[in-house]
Amino acid sequence: MRTPVFELHIRPMFRATDREHMAFAVDLWDFDSVVENADDILARVDGAGMPPDADGGPWPEEWIALFRRWHESGHKRLQTGTATFTLTRTDSAVTVTATGTFPAAGFTGWLQLESETDSAKTYVLYLEPPDAPVAGTPAAFTLKERYHPTDTRLVFAHDSSGVQQLH
Repeated sequence: MRTPVFELHIRPMFRATDREHMAFAVDLWDFDSVVENADDILARVDGAGMPPDADGGPWPEEWIALFRRWHESGHKRLQTGTATFTLTRTDSAVTVTATGTFPAAGFTGWLQLESETDSAKTYVLYLEPPDAPVAGTPAAFTLKERYHPTDTRLVFAHDSSGVQQLH
């Protein structure tokens, strides 16, 4: 069974209304804040009827089990990687490419649309560490994200060195 990851499995369970209601005590969209308060969060969602019915209702048992598994397995999270980015336009697609080397053996990675507005879109380079250390040398990667060529918005890439404009 896969180890839950904060950005993929835990963060999406907290709705904007949950975050707003709990802002006085914990930022439910912030990894460090959730880790620091994980025991309290688990106590509230497991048996305390939280969130209340008026705010979406209590979490299903599967969500509680997932949060517990994430908490008990060490609070796994994604890393923001480092890469060289290029943007290529053809008649059939616009391609954002990230090339680099994973930090250690066993990592996986991908480009993900982080945000978009009417004038720009930003991709983030996520790297997921293996659940347990893997022997061997770090692999090189080439990761791509394609979209329709009629989309002429500015394109940005977000990696561990910051945000850079590609177009």
